[in-house]
Amino acid sequence: MLKVLIPTIMLFPTIWLSSAKWLWPLTIMHSLLIALTSMLWLCWTSETGWSTSNYYMATDPLSTPLLVLTCWLLPLMILASQNHINPEPINRQRLYITLLVSLQTFLIMAFGATEIIMFYVMFEATLIPTLIIITRWGNQTERLNAGTYFLFYTLAGSLPLLVALLLLQHSTGTLSMLILQYSQPLALHSWGHMFWWAGCLLAFLVKMPLYGVHLWLPKAHVEAPVAGSMVLAAVLLKLGGYGMMRMMVMLDPLSKELAYPFIILALWGIIMTGSICLRQTDLKSLIAYSSVSHMGLVAGGILIQTPWGFTGAIILMIAHGLVSSALFCLANTTYERTHSRTMILARGLQMIFPLTATWWFIANLANLALPPLPNLMGELTIISSLFNWSPWTIILTGTGTLITAGYSLYLFLMSQRGPTPPHITGLPPFHTREHLLLALHLIPVILLITKPELMWGWCF
Repeated sequence: MLKVLIPTIMLFPTIWLSSAKWLWPLTIMHSLLIALTSMLWLCWTSETGWSTSNYYMATDPLSTPLLVLTCWLLPLMILASQNHINPEPINRQRLYITLLVSLQTFLIMAFGATEIIMFYVMFEATLIPTLIIITRWGNQTERLNAGTYFLFYTLAGSLPLLVALLLLQHSTGTLSMLILQYSQPLALHSWGHMFWWAGCLLAFLVKMPLYGVHLWLPKAHVEAPVAGSMVLAAVLLKLGGYGMMRMMVMLDPLSKELAYPFIILALWGIIMTGSICLRQTDLKSLIAYSSVSHMGLVAGGILIQTPWGFTGAIILMIAHGLVSSALFCLANTTYERTHSRTMILARGLQMIFPLTATWWFIANLANLALPPLPNLMGELTIISSLFNWSPWTIILTGTGTLITAGYSLYLFLMSQRGPTPPHITGLPPFHTREHLLLALHLIPVILLITKPELMWGWCF
């Protein structure tokens, strides 16, 4: 753990002490070395399930893929931001990269925490850098409104969790994940216990987000700069799923009855947000709503509490993290050239950017879960475990899959195919930096087909 955490903290002096000319190359190289070092976590040697560095920080097969995803994303965020942050004064550039690195530090400590209260503190700490990135570097005037939504939705969901954790500490005497899984099941039967159950999960359901408490997400995505959108889609939404997986272990007796409304909301959300995607005109908004749809499937897989559901959820989280981040990068490259997110204004881009159209095609096929990509593995595992739980769910999940295919093809055809309008024929060409960025997103997705057990979570 420390071999990744200490170099991440040492990025702060690197950012503030390096010369202006070397700022971007140095930070990208340093963060890429950290990302490559984090791959060592995947060489699993422990037989006990947990590999601890001390009492408070540890990794297990559930947190390892999410930790590696977090580390892998930092160099990609810096690479993606270079073009639109470069014209700013040097201190603002340093501050921007500092916020991204602090976000990675908090996320490593959140995914590596064994104490639930430490996880909670780091879960909340990620709010601050993300909020500053959205409100300071967002593109449109609506960014303050988006920041307010993001802040108050997250805080309103998190405060009941804090109270629930304090009550748990009072009744069990510990908040260590290592000990809680072996403690006596709680005798939960009163109305108060039902509120406690809801309080434990509400923060994570808002963060995922569950349909109904998802309104902050499209606003935050649309207004955030590219690095903000990437980290939101790829890692911050996964904090919700990870937290739910950790908490469901302790909520067992009540989950059998109380999970029903949340599963219904999650599955209904797949269809509703998919339908919203079918009539979106805004490129980033469409990708943001598709994230809500995929996270609905993840929430359903976690809430039914079967090994297959958990496995499918973590596979889909990792695959969606890489693919959704790639789609936001592609949307940003189009925005930087056309200065508009309206899809109808940028048609026929395949004729002038053929290689980029290939990246769009691969990313869209991954988003609609084409075999044999890991997205399909995650979706099939969750859908089959939901079908085993209740055969009626196949109507909702099947319709959701069809709608996903519909809006993914709509996104590709709308932006890449058709006649090229005369006002975009003179756009500047794509840089090698942008092609490298997309290759670093999509090559891992394709490589994960060959060794999916890295992200199964229970079979090493």
